Amino acid sequence: MAPKNRIIIDTDPGVDDAMALLLALSASPEELEVAMISVTYGNVPLQSCLRNAVALFHVLEKEMAWRESNGKPLYGALNAYKPIVAVGACHALEEDELVADYFHGADGLHGVHEAHPHLSPADTWRTLFEDAPVGSATAVEPPSFSRYFTPSKTPSHKEMLRILRDEPENTITIVAVGPLTNVALAAAEDPETFLRLKELVVMGGAVEVEGNVTPCGEFNCSADAIAAARVYALTSPTPSSTMPPTLVSSKSTLGPYPANLSRQLKLTLFPLDITTPHELRKRFFNDTIQPLIQAGSPLAEWTETFMNGTFAKIESMLGDGSEPALSLHDPLCIWYMMTRDDPLWKAVPKLEDIRIETCGQWTRGMHVVDKRVRARPGEKDTTVQTHPEDPRDAVIFDDVPGDTRGWLNPRKGNRINRMISSPGQDIFADVMMKKLFA
Repeated sequence: MAPKNRIIIDTDPGVDDAMALLLALSASPEELEVAMISVTYGNVPLQSCLRNAVALFHVLEKEMAWRESNGKPLYGALNAYKPIVAVGACHALEEDELVADYFHGADGLHGVHEAHPHLSPADTWRTLFEDAPVGSATAVEPPSFSRYFTPSKTPSHKEMLRILRDEPENTITIVAVGPLTNVALAAAEDPETFLRLKELVVMGGAVEVEGNVTPCGEFNCSADAIAAARVYALTSPTPSSTMPPTLVSSKSTLGPYPANLSRQLKLTLFPLDITTPHELRKRFFNDTIQPLIQAGSPLAEWTETFMNGTFAKIESMLGDGSEPALSLHDPLCIWYMMTRDDPLWKAVPKLEDIRIETCGQWTRGMHVVDKRVRARPGEKDTTVQTHPEDPRDAVIFDDVPGDTRGWLNPRKGNRINRMISSPGQDIFADVMMKKLFA
């Protein structure tokens, strides 16, 4: 049976990204196919993120061998499909340096590679993603480096576009759980191919709640607000109305989108509003994991190190002695893809015009919503009247005097499908732990 959902995961593997990848690969073959893992920068530099992705597959090889020898269930999607792993951007579109916060430690996984060198791949994995220098005699890595993924030396945004061209329209969903730089590069290079997507699922932003890296900014969006604004703009009937301004000092080489695109992007947003309450608590995690470590599970041993490193970090930040919990931001997006037909998933009743602040001194990355109670002329009739001699010359008659940036214009602004509730924030941690550790 073909999978219900085929996905590309664009990720910056730190702790919750690793848990999200594990959840996706543990899905049944009927639930999910991971066609590609696109690696980007994030809390740590790009090469650390890539090392963590490769290490995850290395650990899973050992884990599946251990499970097979002990008669335990294997990961379904992992064994049924072999995703491409490709490498993307190393910094934001208009920044020369990475803005990393190292919340997950210097390596992104709280020192797991030093703690468990036997669970980390040899450094020869790097050759899988790099072209050998001209004239060198560098040995080619054998194809058996990993039975579970196919490495690519093509930039990840180009691999995204290739898959979207090769596969039928409306069959591939991108789940973006890191900064949106790779996604923005794909959209800019070939907008029409990019819009063959079935859906773009984004973990990012804070709408009605505070941010997690600034008072109003969430990390993924703040890390590349320009990329987020460009991607969100594709949900608009008029993308130019919400594109980031072009500044004289801008370093961007990405131009505007074509004036007439064939369709709008369907973007489903998982902001901190919904992801933060879905928590995995320290005591529950350790009660589950310790018997598996004693039984010899490589995966349990690996995850215990970075999860308890995370809990220790959260404890130090809270400072009140309360039990720490990890918010399952990224895994929640994967759970949505595995169960998206469940009627308990609820989105806002009407698509929202959410825009990204890209220039603010204190508000970069902020998700801005117009909360004014104002009439929106023409909202019921969004037909664009055109010049009779040139139908391409659209003339819009529903502008409101004094409405700067077209917040009240039904032809302008973004159209975001924001998720507001799941099948159960109290049950998700248990569901995830059972899927991962069976």
